[in-house]
Amino acid sequence: MRQELVELLRSKGISDERVLTAINRIPRHTFMDPAFLGHAYEDKAFQIGEGQTISQPYTVAYMSEWLELESGMRVLEVGTGSGYQACVLAEMGAEVYSIERFKKLHDTSRKQLDLLGYQRIHTFFGDGYAGLPELAPFDRIIITAAAKEIPQALLKQLRPGGIIVLPLGTGDDQLMIKLTKTSGGDFRKEVGDNFRFVPMLPGKVE
Repeated sequence: MRQELVELLRSKGISDERVLTAINRIPRHTFMDPAFLGHAYEDKAFQIGEGQTISQPYTVAYMSEWLELESGMRVLEVGTGSGYQACVLAEMGAEVYSIERFKKLHDTSRKQLDLLGYQRIHTFFGDGYAGLPELAPFDRIIITAAAKEIPQALLKQLRPGGIIVLPLGTGDDQLMIKLTKTSGGDFRKEVGDNFRFVPMLPGKVE
């Protein structure tokens, strides 16, 4: 089923073999409620609690490809959710620092990542808008929720030459945005396809 999913993603335009290999390695069903197990390798998003979802595999693959990752890069992920996206990045060789605002999701994902043996994923319970300034700068930043605007605190945590990828907008659909930080501290912007994400919110939820 995983191989069929990979071929579907390939047919939708995902061409980075490292992304496809990562998705083929990860047992997506282990991140989902048992009620959804029969659908774990469909190209669909599913609820994981707290009003959040495990993203559609195509969305995960698209964002992962757009990050232009190189092995050994330090990546800040805003919105751990189930932990699935972080696993894809780790399988691609990244050192992942992932922050989640919902304590319940943070605890659940940490337990699952430990069971799967991912030692290159470091999880934090906190406010994604603030990021992790004590661990900055990061080579890449990925935001897995729809931002009304790009948090300035996160832009400051991106190293020169680094890339941030996020869905931007307040409507039902958001545009995928890629910003590359120049050596002078400015940003070069690229606009991608439309996607649908839950909103990015400030603060923490115990």
